[in-house]
Amino acid sequence: MAVSMKGKSLLSINDLTIEEVYQIFDLSKTLKEKHYTGEPHRLLEGKTLGMIFTKPSTRTRVSFQVGIYHLGGTGLYFGPTDLQLGKSENISDTAKVLSRYLDGIMIRTFSHQDVVDLAKYGTIPVINGLTDLLHPCQVLADLFTILEKKRVLKGLKLAYIGDGNNMAHSLLHGCSKVGMDVVIASPSGYTPDKTIVENAQKNAAYMGSKVEIISDPVAAVKDADIVYTDVWASMGQESEAQERRKHFIQYQINPELVKGAKDDYLFMHCLPAHRGDEVVDEIADSGNSVIFDEAENRLHVQKAIMALVM
Repeated sequence: MAVSMKGKSLLSINDLTIEEVYQIFDLSKTLKEKHYTGEPHRLLEGKTLGMIFTKPSTRTRVSFQVGIYHLGGTGLYFGPTDLQLGKSENISDTAKVLSRYLDGIMIRTFSHQDVVDLAKYGTIPVINGLTDLLHPCQVLADLFTILEKKRVLKGLKLAYIGDGNNMAHSLLHGCSKVGMDVVIASPSGYTPDKTIVENAQKNAAYMGSKVEIISDPVAAVKDADIVYTDVWASMGQESEAQERRKHFIQYQINPELVKGAKDDYLFMHCLPAHRGDEVVDEIADSGNSVIFDEAENRLHVQKAIMALVM
C-alpha cells in the first residue's frame, strides 16, 4: 500500500520504512520509462527546488537540476559563496527564510549536522545530496540499479572494499534495510562509524540478513553478487592521499581480487573513480561493470524522491 511521503525530509536511508524504499523504486521505474518514451511527467509544475552546494559536484548538480526541470519545476543553484549559511546568518534563520520562498531544498555539504538543522528548523522537505557522514541518494540509486539487473535485492551479498566513509555508511543502511548481506572490508583505522554499524545490524536482524565488518578484502568478495568501491581519499582529504594509499593499496579492485566473486557479479562505484588506485580499467570497463547505469539512475531515483516529498 502506498504511503504518503509528502513533506518528509530524506536525510538518511535509515529513516525510511521498507515500504517507502520500494515506493521510491516503483516511481523511479515509472519515471524512467516515461523519460525513454518521451511522455511528459511534470509532477512538480510550478515548484522550486533550492540546491545548496558547499561541496562541488558533477553528478549531483546535473541530475538534480535536470530532474527538477523534467518534473516541470525550477532549480536554483547556490554555490559555496552564495548564501550566509552558518556564517553571518545562523542555519535556523536561513531555514525559516528559505521555507517561505522554496518548495524543497537539496543540500550537498560537509557537516551532516547542517542538513539535520535545515530540516529541523525549516518547514519544507530537505534532501541530503551528500554529507561527510552519509550519501543516501547515491545508495538508493545503487539499490535500484541492482534491482534492475538482478530482479531481487533480499538475499544478495554486497561486498564494499575500501574506506569506511559516507558511501560505506549509506550502503550499510540501505543493504540492511532491504535484506541484503553486506560486508565492509577496510584497513584498521578506516572502519565505518560504530553507531551506523549497530543500526545496520538491527535492520539485518529484522530482515534475516548479515552485516560484517572485516579487514580482509579477499574474504569479503567471496561469493559476492556485487563488488563496490569508492575513492581512497574523499573530497577534503586530499592532503591525506599519499598516506591513505599506503593503507589501501591491498584493497584495489583488480582481476585477481574479483576471482572470488560470483561470475555474474556487478561492479559498482559511485564515481568519480581514480582509475589505477581503487579500481583498474580492466574492471571498471568490463562487462560486469554497471557504473554508468548507476550514474544514470541518480537522475530517475532523485526525480522520484523529489516528486514524492515535494
